[in-house]
Amino acid sequence: MKRALFILILAAVGLNAYSQIDPAATLWYAKPADKWAEALPIGNGRLGAMIFGGVADERIPEIQELLFEDRNIEAHHLFGRFLLGYPVEQQKYQSMGNVVLDFKDKAPAEDYRRELDLRTGITRISYAQSGAHFTREAFVSHPDQVIVLRIAADRPGAVGFEVELRGVRNQAHSNYATDYFQMDLDGPDGLKLVGKGADYLGIEGKIRYEARLRVRLKGGRVKTGIKSLIVEGADEAVIVLIARTNFVSYKDVSGDAAARAADDLARLANRDYAGLRADHVKDHQALFDRVKLELPAGPNSLLPTDVRLQKIQTQPDPALAALCYQFGRYVLIASSRPGTQAANLQGIWNDDANPSWDSKYTTNINLQMNYWVADAANLGECSLPLFNLIREATDQGRDVAREHYGAGGWVLHQNTDQWRVAAPMDGANWGGFTTGGAWLCTHIWEHFAATRDKGFLKEYYPVMKGSAEFFLDFLTPDPKRGWLVTNPSTSPENSPASPGNTAFFDEINAVVFKSDPGTKLCYGSTIDTQILLDLFREVAQASEVLGEDAVFRDKVLKARARLAPMQVGKDGALQEWIEDWPQSEKQHRHLSPLYGLYPGHVISPEKTPDLIGPAKKVLEQRGDGGAGWSMAWKMDLWARLADGNRAEKIFLGYLKNQCYPTLFAKCGTPMQIDGTMGVSSAVTEMLVQSNEGYIRLLPALPDAWAEKGRFSGVVARGAFELDYSWASGRVQTIKLTSKAGETCRLRSAGELRVTFGSKTIPVQKDRNGIFAFPTTAGGVYAIEMK
Repeated sequence: MKRALFILILAAVGLNAYSQIDPAATLWYAKPADKWAEALPIGNGRLGAMIFGGVADERIPEIQELLFEDRNIEAHHLFGRFLLGYPVEQQKYQSMGNVVLDFKDKAPAEDYRRELDLRTGITRISYAQSGAHFTREAFVSHPDQVIVLRIAADRPGAVGFEVELRGVRNQAHSNYATDYFQMDLDGPDGLKLVGKGADYLGIEGKIRYEARLRVRLKGGRVKTGIKSLIVEGADEAVIVLIARTNFVSYKDVSGDAAARAADDLARLANRDYAGLRADHVKDHQALFDRVKLELPAGPNSLLPTDVRLQKIQTQPDPALAALCYQFGRYVLIASSRPGTQAANLQGIWNDDANPSWDSKYTTNINLQMNYWVADAANLGECSLPLFNLIREATDQGRDVAREHYGAGGWVLHQNTDQWRVAAPMDGANWGGFTTGGAWLCTHIWEHFAATRDKGFLKEYYPVMKGSAEFFLDFLTPDPKRGWLVTNPSTSPENSPASPGNTAFFDEINAVVFKSDPGTKLCYGSTIDTQILLDLFREVAQASEVLGEDAVFRDKVLKARARLAPMQVGKDGALQEWIEDWPQSEKQHRHLSPLYGLYPGHVISPEKTPDLIGPAKKVLEQRGDGGAGWSMAWKMDLWARLADGNRAEKIFLGYLKNQCYPTLFAKCGTPMQIDGTMGVSSAVTEMLVQSNEGYIRLLPALPDAWAEKGRFSGVVARGAFELDYSWASGRVQTIKLTSKAGETCRLRSAGELRVTFGSKTIPVQKDRNGIFAFPTTAGGVYAIEMK
């Protein structure tokens, strides 16, 4: 699908530095962006822009039998021929167009500054040129559904430029591309872009779109070019840009893009810049201001962000970690709002009509990572697009479960797209991952755990139950040991060095798989088992909370007890597969067998102490490098292991090697938001954890952050909002707001005193140093740690 996404290529150059900035909430630079990934993102979940700031069925038993017999390559061929969806790939997420401004003044620019204020969601560019000082502001308004750009100068009549609204086409497929567009004038002060989405792999592109641009001036005049507007002698120019498509839902494209665009323009006709800006800031801050993280500033904290990224390698700058944390929150706010689509690999910011991995939803880690931080970051409603995606995926998911596997319930594999495709995609090596939907269902339970919203749980319980129903049918006994296992299965995206798994030519992908080597298909992967341990437990708990489905609950728990246990290999590492097979690639980017440590709840120092050493062994084998999202996951994992210094070390490596100057993550080279969001979740895990049924503050505090700090507004499971500070690595003050009136459990090395107003609240302590006290919904409690 095409969502409205524009690149605003502006024009200017020079140098300046401001001292009055919040180093934990402002990204700024002394030069324009040279590349897409260096531009500054703005968005409202539906519309997005990047600001450059420049100056100028029956086959299943056979497959299962082959895998049980370690004949993996034969199973791979059967899977590829009979179980993959058609077409084998899914549809691409594409940008709609570019707004290109050409400023006629080519004189050198001075005192240049380009910034993104996370607190307001506004980008600002300023510079001096030809005796005038210019400022530009840009934002995407959620309440008004419009992209706004204001250009002003302190000298009357100094604003002049030419603007075009250009379409985008899939140049990689230009010999047969069908994503045509038309650019036209739209009255004396407007431009219009209309077009259609590309046909791809025999699927007709049915998205129709229309974008409309208006220029509003103070002083000066606007005249029309061939397909452009020319502004001359203005004091101020405000560009408003709206964009609409015919998309109604994943199964309905009957909307009228032109009528929707006309309605937007009519609604905005009498709105001035000040009003649009004020409404945008109010809406943005209602979300962003919920959480504040303060970490010590260092000697470089006020320098441009790109310079800070370099200098932190040799000089401490803890406030940069706070900035990365808040940037992740900003990205979630800007790319995932109620009523929009879930954030994909690139969020909503994609400049390529033929993007890496189609810029879709990869469900063997990446989509999930986008939302790990949402509830803890007090942005639970920003997960609603994800939950809607999961529910919509059950439609095709039920068909695939029935037709592919003869099973009830629903299934989703390693990828989906705007059209909610649920069949295996891309090839057997990736499509054989059957637990993508089950993993996503754990997000439903996590949201309930953070909110205790029984209405939400009741609404989505059928989705969770449907996933469990599929696996109750799909699981099969391992003929050697009798354990219930998934078959076929994969451990994303690693290949077992199992007997007979050698290089071979794959007819689906038309390549020789030799670097791993061989197929990734297996049975009973560790990650599958861990995901199902979580899913079955959570479905059972949800059933109990809702007081329904007792018979089904018992069935699920009995199946859970028959799942394969975690195993340790002869090398001392947690096994990735049900057999003790070596890894073909020991430093593989995925950490699939450690799902159960994070984000899952299968492995922990308390529940499974014997598995902590083997888990660490896997982490050591994988190393501290990798793609941006992989490094972020490693930070989360080391945080769960209470090793904040190791997590911080990986963070520094991430900033050096897998982070763009804008704080967007890299996936090797392509820009993705998953690592950005994963870093935010890791910072949270380093400072507060609640995964063991109690709250633990500063569980993995790095030495570099220990001097002082404050975390306010962060949410712990049980629907508790925390505001706490620390100094010299010790918690100083705690304010706890109970949103749901649950019993609070808090771990402390010393004694606790809890007050509610002037009343002292009785506290019970167990032998593990966990204190429990009752709360009331809406109550605010002061906690003193002695």
